[in-house]
Amino acid sequence: MSNTSLPDQPLDAIIVGAGLSGMYQLHTLRDQLGLRVKVLEAADGVGGTWYHNRYPGARCDSESHSYMFYFSQELVQSWEWSERYPQQPEILRYMNHVADFLQLRPDLVFNTRVVAAEFDEPHNLWRITTASGQVWQAKYLITAVGCLSSANVPAIKGLDSFQGQWVHTSAWPHEGVDMRGKRVGVVGTGSTGIQAIPVIAEQAAHLTVFQRTANYSIPARNAPLSEDFKRHVKENAEEIRALMQETPNAHCFRIEPRSALEVTDEERQAIYQAAWDKGGLQFRATFNDLLRDKEANDTAARFIKHKIQQVVHDPQIAALLSDIDHPFAAKRPPIDSHYFETFNRDNVQLVDIRSHPIECIDADGIQTTQAHYPLDTIVFATGFDAMTGSLLRMNISGRGGLALKDAWHAGPRTYLGLQVPGFPNMFTITGPGSPSVLCNLPPQIEQHVNWITDCIAYLQTHGIRQMEADTAASDDWVQQVNEAAHATLLPQVRHSWYLGANVPGKPRVFMPYAGGFARYRGICDDVAAQGYRGFHLIA
Repeated sequence: MSNTSLPDQPLDAIIVGAGLSGMYQLHTLRDQLGLRVKVLEAADGVGGTWYHNRYPGARCDSESHSYMFYFSQELVQSWEWSERYPQQPEILRYMNHVADFLQLRPDLVFNTRVVAAEFDEPHNLWRITTASGQVWQAKYLITAVGCLSSANVPAIKGLDSFQGQWVHTSAWPHEGVDMRGKRVGVVGTGSTGIQAIPVIAEQAAHLTVFQRTANYSIPARNAPLSEDFKRHVKENAEEIRALMQETPNAHCFRIEPRSALEVTDEERQAIYQAAWDKGGLQFRATFNDLLRDKEANDTAARFIKHKIQQVVHDPQIAALLSDIDHPFAAKRPPIDSHYFETFNRDNVQLVDIRSHPIECIDADGIQTTQAHYPLDTIVFATGFDAMTGSLLRMNISGRGGLALKDAWHAGPRTYLGLQVPGFPNMFTITGPGSPSVLCNLPPQIEQHVNWITDCIAYLQTHGIRQMEADTAASDDWVQQVNEAAHATLLPQVRHSWYLGANVPGKPRVFMPYAGGFARYRGICDDVAAQGYRGFHLIA
């Protein structure tokens, strides 16, 4: 049971969100620093994005042994994954295991949605208001709301008139959606759609896939883990943790120190084929210049497009699926389980809505500029208002009543992705300006939480009342984020959600730090070692 009674005195810290970030932050502040802390969570259980994303085929695209905490040897030894890429139910079981192992539940407050957070300058407190009208108070506000948790439902004319059932993948009903014998339409072919479409195709009588943007995808080659590998993870946990901290994307593999242009065509083909056969995100680690050099990237793009054309039997469908308009891995690179093979099924139809956009939804289905598609169920796999959406919908206001939405009207501005000028004593975990969605998240969460914990310990020890990011330091960091992005091919994709391009009216700003996790970690450590350079500390 959650402890829902309000404390008599202000808390030391309020954490918003009970995903991996919120749970680990609670553990460090409560159990290492001895602070009075509560986690406020809108759902009725832990899990964050893995609580809500229960759509068919939902699974992690980081290998299971990298998608876990390594800060505690005892915690590592207490858990075993069953397969290379775990499904949502297993990930949620792991997160509940973490909550129980660390005895976090007494300080988790569920069914509590934050609707406003206001900094009270005279009292140096954050006042957090919930949907039920409760007001919590704490010196520190820490947002652990996740990068991909604010659903982006497209504003399509006539959606309210649809007589069937429609769902967004990130708000999948816990009782499931019965698609047997149904005509189902899936809108969206990003990483979520690529996971869901093969499973839905097996359940539905007929599936219509509405594709605006064709996408690369690498086969996952998922399989159960061997007993030898499970033993290897437990025996080599420290080495695995160290490797993830040293790599640009916080994964358990290194990028090969070679250029795609320095090998022969035959050697390159053999390297790509071996990576394709192995499967998974390690394909993009075959060469070190795939995201820096367009000519090098083209070699990977041609290989994958050729594979799509080999897998898909119908030449016209294969052409649509391989008509990809961006460099490989410049958008989030999905991995799949028989995605392209699904389009060989008799009950699956592909509709190109780039050439023939959706005009409206009516009572019976979807109307494009070319045809009407009768449907019983519509599934929106249209992603998220990424990185900023979950923060902005909390209605946060800082010093002088400055609203976060106004501070970020031209795009998010942070210092190190950890603090926002004008918002004292507020920390963000894996927010904009940090490596965030460009990385495997658990190692980055550990780094962020450890940095925040060490910082708060420093503030408490030195009697610091307020800590706030300096505006000039923030401006400089935004420039560094831009420079890191433009050293890669990532900003070339104008319709990428990394830039917020999937949300109408959202400023087009490249949000995550693309300079690599290891470099970012070093920068954060250096800032702390210099007495938190770039922050105002007020005693």
